[in-house]
Amino acid sequence: MSIDYPAPAELFALKGDVAVVTGGGRGIGEGIARALAAAGAKVVVAARRVHEVEAVAAQIRADGGEAIGVATDVTDDEAMEQLAITAIDTFGRLSIWVNNAGGSPARMPMTELSREQWDACVSLNQTAVWVGIRTAARHMQTGSIINITSGAGSGPVPGSAHYGAAKAAVNSLTLTASAELAPRIRVNAIAPGAIPTEIFKVALGITNDEELAETEAKWNIPMGRFGTPLDIGAATVFLCSPGASWITGEILRVGGGAKPR
Repeated sequence: MSIDYPAPAELFALKGDVAVVTGGGRGIGEGIARALAAAGAKVVVAARRVHEVEAVAAQIRADGGEAIGVATDVTDDEAMEQLAITAIDTFGRLSIWVNNAGGSPARMPMTELSREQWDACVSLNQTAVWVGIRTAARHMQTGSIINITSGAGSGPVPGSAHYGAAKAAVNSLTLTASAELAPRIRVNAIAPGAIPTEIFKVALGITNDEELAETEAKWNIPMGRFGTPLDIGAATVFLCSPGASWITGEILRVGGGAKPR
C-alpha cells in the first residue's frame, strides 16, 4: 500500500480548527490554549474569571492568532451550551473541545472530608467533563475531545480520595465516549504530572520559589524538573492533529517519567 507522507508542518497543524478550552484563563489551560493557537487553531478561552480569559485571548491575538475569551462556569449546563454556540457563531464551526477546568485545593483523609467538599469536587472534576463531552458531541461534526485527567485517577493518593475518584471517572468517561462517538469524534485524555500551577502550590502549602525548588528536588523526577503548561499544550496539539488521526480512547501521561503522588 502506497502512503503519502505530509510534511511535519501539515501533519501537526491545526489550521481551520476551532477549539474551546475550559479553565483556559491560567496555568495548564492557558498553556493548552496558546499551544493550540500557535498550531493554527482559532481558540475560545473559557473560565470563570473574565479578566483572565480576556488576557489570554489578547495574548494569543498579539502573537498573531485568533481568539476570544468567554466567561463560563463549567458547572452550569446552560453556560456550557452557550459556550459552544458562541464558538460556532464567532468562528463558524467547532472541532476541538478541551475539558481542562478542574482541581481541588482540599487535601485531607477521606474520613475528614465534608459532604460539601466531596460534592463540589465531583461537580467540577467529573460532572462538568460529562457535560462538556455531551455539549461538544451535539455541536461538533467531526473532531477531537481532550479530557485533562490526573495520575490520581489510576492509583492511591492519600489525602485526595475525592479528586482521585473524580479523575478515575474521567478516565472511564474517556474510554466510553471514545467508543460511542467513533469514528466521528476522537476522545482522549492527558494525565499531567507535577506542574506548579496556583492550585498545585495551594494544595501542597508552597508559598515561595525557595519552597518550590526544594519540593522539586525532593520529588526526584527522572527528567529533572517539574512540568510546564506548554508540556501539556504540546501533547494536546499532537492528540488533536492529523498525526493522531488513528488515536482514540487513550490516556496519555505527561509527567517527566515520575509516578503519580
